[in-house]
Amino acid sequence: MLHFFSSSTRSVSTSRGVQECLESAMGSEYSKSSLLIFHASIGHDFKELVQEASRLSPGAKILAASCCGVIGREGVSESMKDIALMAIKGNDFHVSHCDGIYGNNSFEKSLHMAKEIKSSKEGVNMIYFLASGIDIDNDECIRAIQEVFGKGVTIFGATSADNMRGVINFQAVDNEVFEHGAYMVGFCDPNLKVETQATHGFVRTGDPMVVTKSTGHIIHELDGRPAWEVFTERLGLDSTAECGDTIPIGALGEKLSKELTKEYGNDLLLRVVTKHDGNDMYYATTISEGTELWLTERDEQLIFSEMDKMVKEMKSRIGDKEVVAVFHADCLARGRFLFNRIVKEELVSRMQYPFYTNNECPPWLGMYGFGEIARLGGENTYHNYTTALYVIYKD
Repeated sequence: MLHFFSSSTRSVSTSRGVQECLESAMGSEYSKSSLLIFHASIGHDFKELVQEASRLSPGAKILAASCCGVIGREGVSESMKDIALMAIKGNDFHVSHCDGIYGNNSFEKSLHMAKEIKSSKEGVNMIYFLASGIDIDNDECIRAIQEVFGKGVTIFGATSADNMRGVINFQAVDNEVFEHGAYMVGFCDPNLKVETQATHGFVRTGDPMVVTKSTGHIIHELDGRPAWEVFTERLGLDSTAECGDTIPIGALGEKLSKELTKEYGNDLLLRVVTKHDGNDMYYATTISEGTELWLTERDEQLIFSEMDKMVKEMKSRIGDKEVVAVFHADCLARGRFLFNRIVKEELVSRMQYPFYTNNECPPWLGMYGFGEIARLGGENTYHNYTTALYVIYKD
């Protein structure tokens, strides 16, 4: 049986922040943890973070990823010095990882990790997946996992981030720190299940751009012209702009079917561009020539109303089952005024409170990253610019 504990802190000292998280989450029992999953803002030293965690809890598997801020039981924090933790006791899991995962090898790397988990543990029914948020084909990662476990396994997770610049991000496993790594946790506790769902609240603007030349997850041309040139021009930016200039305002939307639109509360599935090489744009998933892409803008009322609707639907599916933990992936471009922390706290409180038991928030680990994985239309799906919740409960 797995048991979950969480905490978060804002600390200038990386080592002190790790210790505060462990003590707050588990009291004097932190040395008995089996798995520690950290999310930390880019201002922390990740080598120091994992070394301190290993020193304080020498028997635990250590995982960490960089992000733009954290969400925990304590609420939202978006400084350069945030740390959040989900600590787990029990042995019903297995971890696999890799380095050097990019868009052109996402399938092979993910397949290898999934096969390792499959050969190590029986009964895996949910997989937590976290990978670099820069230059990766997330559709291929999902396809590889499903080739090993089938579509019945629920995949949830995120892609790591920096402070919204699209320059560098980190992933860590035990004492190794990577910039283009990934890790999977296969959970096999037969008593637990997970519900996942995502929502964004953006609406299309203007006419679509058409992908006229692409290779895998790289867009070379839009409307028959160099892709980055067209993209930045449509955003009102100079082509010398960097990804960090486009991420807040450059959500790209792909049209969904009528059936998926009804479930999603929106007719667009959004994508972020976190890397460009000259005029080549690195998309977050495989992109086919002929695909129409809309620019979008935030609909503040829709963000809140669709998030409330999502939480209500998830609660309805879970019923009166006991929630034991919530993993949470969020995009930084959320809330009524984009960077307004006060309203973000309102948004987070409205998603957390329905899952309270006896006026207490369940163990909660959230991050502001570059992307999210949650089911849509019964399929494991990669999203951008969403709030995605992964609620683990006793079956």
